[in-house]
Amino acid sequence: MGVSSETKFLQELVLYAASAALSCLVLFAGLRHLDPNRETSKKALEHKKEIAKRLGRPLIQTNPYEDVIACDVINPDNIGVQFDSIGGLETIKQALYELVILPLRRPELFSHGKLLGPQKGVLLYGPPGTGKTMLAKAIAKESGAVFINVRISNLMSKWFGDAQKLVAAVFSLAYKLQPSIIFIDEVDSFLSQRRSSDHEALSNMKTEFMALWDGFTTDQNARVMVLAATNRPSELDEAILRRLPQAFEIGVPNKRERAEILNVILKGERVEDIIDYDHIASLCEGYTGSDLLELCKKAAYFPIRDLLDEEKIGKQSNSPRPLSQSDMESALISSRKTKVVASEYAGLESLRTESSDPRIQAVLSELSKFGISLPNVGSEDDDP
Repeated sequence: MGVSSETKFLQELVLYAASAALSCLVLFAGLRHLDPNRETSKKALEHKKEIAKRLGRPLIQTNPYEDVIACDVINPDNIGVQFDSIGGLETIKQALYELVILPLRRPELFSHGKLLGPQKGVLLYGPPGTGKTMLAKAIAKESGAVFINVRISNLMSKWFGDAQKLVAAVFSLAYKLQPSIIFIDEVDSFLSQRRSSDHEALSNMKTEFMALWDGFTTDQNARVMVLAATNRPSELDEAILRRLPQAFEIGVPNKRERAEILNVILKGERVEDIIDYDHIASLCEGYTGSDLLELCKKAAYFPIRDLLDEEKIGKQSNSPRPLSQSDMESALISSRKTKVVASEYAGLESLRTESSDPRIQAVLSELSKFGISLPNVGSEDDDP
């Protein structure tokens, strides 16, 4: 009788233990399924392993928030932009090499005293299309620093307090992967002037970012730098500008720099030897580097068109002819600077949305005869 009771007790004990284990397993699986960052963390972990392999470093210990930020880490070996890939800006490139790249590559030279050390903040500002983002990539490539491309979408979270933890993860991961560069493109959209109308989560995120940024300035040996780019520096918060002591204006290139940019863009392309880059540059007054790239792309279509025209008359050709200077000049006829196009569009859009003057409507009607049309001109009651 006693043996039977003991056996029954053991059976119930085993059943209870199995039931408890199954309940814990179900609870654990449920919690993992409810984790909002589960898939992101999984991808980030795989990405982190790849980074460690490419960098030749051991897999560092990170928390789930750092795993999320790891998705934005770029290995400098995978960046294809160098200073030689950027035409012009020789003075700025030399200054960036001395102030930014050299302290990251040769820290032993800047370890004597408090005045020397890696720069903690650098700002690149200027009109759109002048090469700010390319310079940032070139700095990471030349310095061999890990490039953390911070995106605001990855810092925002629907969970209260997660934004601050993600911001903290940016700096902690950068510290573990140093030398590293924290790059913020269009920084004015993230760290603009603080206003009373700001959402509490955004305001807390800005405060956390600046507090952690200040924390790194106390560690003279930390090879972590914040690199920011914007075309609207006036909208940055004053506290942010204080943390970006080194600021470089990347302006519209002059004639000599435009010729150098054209030379860099067309390097390796099939072009005629007689192209006069100085002459083409003189015709491109006010063009940015981005405008010159689009100009070359447009000119590259002319050899393709000639080849297609020859095929229509039965003449076969193995490849398009080389790009010529006449192609560049022809492309210039129909090309316009991005700034001019944007200004014209803004002016016409203002007329479309704000003006109901019949005389202006008549002018716009005449423009439409030449293929320049604006939909919904006039008041909201007009037919489209």
